[in-house]
Amino acid sequence: MNNKIRFGGVLLHPTSLPAKHGIGDLGSTAIHFIDFLERSRFGLWQILPLGPVGFGNSPYASRSSFAGNELLIDLDDLAAEGYLDLADVLEHPEFSQDRVDFTEVSDYKKPLLHKAARFFIEQEQSNEKQQAYRTFCSHQKSWLDDYALYAALCDYYQDSRWFKTWDPLLTKRDGKALKDWSKRLSIEIEEYKVLQYFFDIQWNALHAYATERHISIIGDIPIFVAHDSVDAWCNRTYLKMDDQGNALAISGVPPDAYSATGQLWGNPVYDWQALEKDGFSWWVKRIRRALELTDIVRIDHFRGFEAYWEVPAGQKTAEYGSWVAAPGQKLFDVLRQELGTLPVFAEDLGVITEQVEQLRDVNGFPGMKVAQFGFSVGEDGFLDAGSVYLPHHYQYQETAYTGTHDNDTTRGWYASLDEQTKDMVRRYLACSDDAVVWHMVRAVLASHAKYAVIPMQDLLNLGSEARMNLPGTCGDHNWSWRVKKDLLSDSLADANAVMLRLFARASV
Repeated sequence: MNNKIRFGGVLLHPTSLPAKHGIGDLGSTAIHFIDFLERSRFGLWQILPLGPVGFGNSPYASRSSFAGNELLIDLDDLAAEGYLDLADVLEHPEFSQDRVDFTEVSDYKKPLLHKAARFFIEQEQSNEKQQAYRTFCSHQKSWLDDYALYAALCDYYQDSRWFKTWDPLLTKRDGKALKDWSKRLSIEIEEYKVLQYFFDIQWNALHAYATERHISIIGDIPIFVAHDSVDAWCNRTYLKMDDQGNALAISGVPPDAYSATGQLWGNPVYDWQALEKDGFSWWVKRIRRALELTDIVRIDHFRGFEAYWEVPAGQKTAEYGSWVAAPGQKLFDVLRQELGTLPVFAEDLGVITEQVEQLRDVNGFPGMKVAQFGFSVGEDGFLDAGSVYLPHHYQYQETAYTGTHDNDTTRGWYASLDEQTKDMVRRYLACSDDAVVWHMVRAVLASHAKYAVIPMQDLLNLGSEARMNLPGTCGDHNWSWRVKKDLLSDSLADANAVMLRLFARASV
């Protein structure tokens, strides 16, 4: 008898929720979404990185690996607590329901967020609230003080590029300069600490609500940090950078079938010797924080823990880089020693070596399989039936997807295929054109994979207009998709629940 437990989940970033203030938040619409997951019998909610975003609005280029995105804070909750006036949250622009306009949202929400933070600071709070705030600041001090100063300086300079436009003494983190600026921006710094406290309170309440309904949250962290981040500003001894903050080497991937010149990501790369010498303490803090916020952590570009593609600074493409070994197993041994069990998903897509597979499997991390990748047609006109991305090949210790945040929606993907490939997709799924998306979802849920996660866009059968991200591009089309509230219907939830029960993925 097969008694292996399997799980089903939905991929949807909180920014995509249908809140009224122009961007998804941690308030009532997030609660409604968890209720939708519960009725659907999904036991997993996968999100993208939660950190504050910078230029391009990418969650994978966050300004902090530890902080939360202030724009996700629910204004209604702040008003209910008395930190904002009711008029502040009732009178707002007519935001788009389809897309997040990050500039418009920031212009509206940031002043109100800081107004609420100032009220919290200036008004006499109950002893319980003051104690909770002090406890939060003490518990998160290792990153909070630096982040609050950094965020205040970003506002002051209207630029997050600490290595390019800030006072050179700040760039070098001169002790006297840091002290002087901390005093000069003391009010703004305290406001950012309060905003992080607000985020923490709201997120923890939402997380607890999900836990009570037997829904686990899958978080996400990029392996590298952004150059214009507080992580790079404060931890350059762990990165290959000079004293002025310039990257000596940057990350990317080598040329392949998709790009003749490879991909140049621009992130500074780690000095793994320095990290190892310090007992990987920064990584321990990073994973600990991620597991405070979520139940499982997906690590983007997992193969970089075995070896990563390093490109000398100044190169215009990724062609002239080299593979550099990373101490992956040593790191995971330390993480397990410090943190115990590591509930980690490994993003192992792309060209993966036996060494990477061994690192993944020895540590018991489920890898990823994306169904869209499985439909390649050979010269004989048939599918490569041996493709590991076809659902009938999925192994138990894997996480299966129809697509990810970097893929087109399944409907958009299918529409882009040539007629021969479309024919093979229809034959494999045994369905007509108009049923491809639902049958793809069905195939992934029916697979042997322990975890099956479906993007919300595919559950809704949406086209390319709902794509979350187009890699290699930057613009308003990325990261901005929003789901309309009426689409999270009881009828869809009930249909999901039937399918999950059929394939033994229904949560209790």
